Amino acid sequence: MDTYENIAGQVAIAGVAEADQSKASGRTAAAIAAQAVERAVADAGLSIDDVDGLMYDDRGSDPFDGEAFRRHFGTKRDLWTSGIGGGAVNAGTAPYRAAAALADGEATCIVNSHAVAWASERSQMVGGPGQSHAQDPVKRNLEMPFGWFPQPIYFAAMARRHMHDFGTTAEQLGAIAVACRRHANLTPTAIMRNKPLSLSDYLSRPMLVDPLRMEDCCLISDGGGAYVMTSAERARDLPNEVIEVAGVGYATAVTGMHWAEQPDFTTTPQTVAAPIAFSMAGVTPADVDVLALYDPFTIAALMQIEDMGFCAKGEGGPFVEGSALHFDGGVLPYNTHGGMLSHAYVLGIAHVVEIVRQLRGKGAAQVPDCEIGVYGGYGEAASTLVLRRAR
Repeated sequence: MDTYENIAGQVAIAGVAEADQSKASGRTAAAIAAQAVERAVADAGLSIDDVDGLMYDDRGSDPFDGEAFRRHFGTKRDLWTSGIGGGAVNAGTAPYRAAAALADGEATCIVNSHAVAWASERSQMVGGPGQSHAQDPVKRNLEMPFGWFPQPIYFAAMARRHMHDFGTTAEQLGAIAVACRRHANLTPTAIMRNKPLSLSDYLSRPMLVDPLRMEDCCLISDGGGAYVMTSAERARDLPNEVIEVAGVGYATAVTGMHWAEQPDFTTTPQTVAAPIAFSMAGVTPADVDVLALYDPFTIAALMQIEDMGFCAKGEGGPFVEGSALHFDGGVLPYNTHGGMLSHAYVLGIAHVVEIVRQLRGKGAAQVPDCEIGVYGGYGEAASTLVLRRAR
């Protein structure tokens, strides 16, 4: 995306759904995505025949693309498709791309989906984030030989630097993990719903990669999600409350996912993406009622909270302490479904689903009077998606 035209109010998310979130299930990613798509379309009060647009991540090994859609649902209809969708950063930018397709008449009902079967693939040592990073030639030749691999190594180094520069503590990282677990304990679809975690529990865990413990790191799971996009005008004729896209922002990192080479080790591209989205939406961080962040590690969440403007740089530790992130009375209700740390590692697609549920007033850990929700995607780039309950 080179320009950022104002699309506020042009796109609505009319339907959302998760696939079954689980540990190793033996399912394929395409089958998981199909389940999520079917459920999301039904949630929107539509039928599969209404779908004429599809978004997915074409970098995946088993994407639910147009061919897979037609094969699964037994249709031959034409589809507008985009492989620049799916989860992670794209889960936040998909509505921006969909807006153009809707405005140009290329599609009227677009579904964005993402799914993984990484827990099932793990026994064969294929799939998952480790494989995708190991295939990168720069990582393979210039980082891995020096021990800079896999992901916990990257983010442990970032956490240690943040601690050195700003005085961040283990208790502060633990507050993020505990808030996510508490929310997951209230969420029926969360993988960790039956496993409570207190701060003392967290602190008693052994180090995985100092200073990160296991609970600082995301799950590996099978699962997925999907959401249905249409025009705001059409959404008013559908069963659910209208949830409109108010703002979208995107920014790339100078070094992509080669974090060892980035000049500012504790900063994310959210410093650029978030202001773009907030400006488009006409809101400030103080207006946000609920936040969901792509959270592979607790330190990634803390850095994004700072970089999106919810507190000053370096003040993220004190900001998240105690119950500040809890859905009931917290300063910033955060990952109210549990996030990738405790709900499921489905690369952010379930985060958008959760934001929509919160804005509808139907979250399992419901934030009172929720009107504005934000999703932040993170990886080789960053995205910010501002959603608003239509007035």
